[in-house]
Amino acid sequence: MESIRIMVDEHTNIRRMLKVIRQVSYRVMTLGEFDIEDVTRIIDFVRVYADQHHHGKEEDILFDTMNKEIEKLAKSGAITGMYIEHDSGRLFMANLEKGVESYNAGNDEARLDIIANAICYADLLDRHIEKENVAMYKFAENMLNDTSKSYIEDECKKIEEEATNSGLQDKYIALLEELEKKYL
Repeated sequence: MESIRIMVDEHTNIRRMLKVIRQVSYRVMTLGEFDIEDVTRIIDFVRVYADQHHHGKEEDILFDTMNKEIEKLAKSGAITGMYIEHDSGRLFMANLEKGVESYNAGNDEARLDIIANAICYADLLDRHIEKENVAMYKFAENMLNDTSKSYIEDECKKIEEEATNSGLQDKYIALLEELEKKYL
């Protein structure tokens, strides 16, 4: 499925950002050189590229379809687990944003909140991506009927076209590359 191939590619980009997050966190911890505004830009990448764009396709199209059609997965809680992990990631980002605001207000101790939430997010998402790539996407490809697969392909294609037209992918891949050059 082309839509799943695209989601796997997005996972690769998200994992690249997770490496940046880890390096920025290390610099925050060791009093190394970092720009706090870059943390805000990372939050933007996560919220728009990873969460709205990527997770939006997973939650609203792929997982919703799987939940309706693959009773075994729906009953096992596997899909619900993916939703819960997405929500946990959103919580880490909200807390990371609060940490940045506190740090910007002069609270040096907020470094702890920045590090803790950034690292927790990176760890959660890395493990989460592995489950999706190795299990959930394979279940979708092997267990969904052709009508459902066509629906997923069509709906994801619409989202991809809209994102391409708005420059979303170009914007966030450029940001990723800039931060990789700066921190890795």
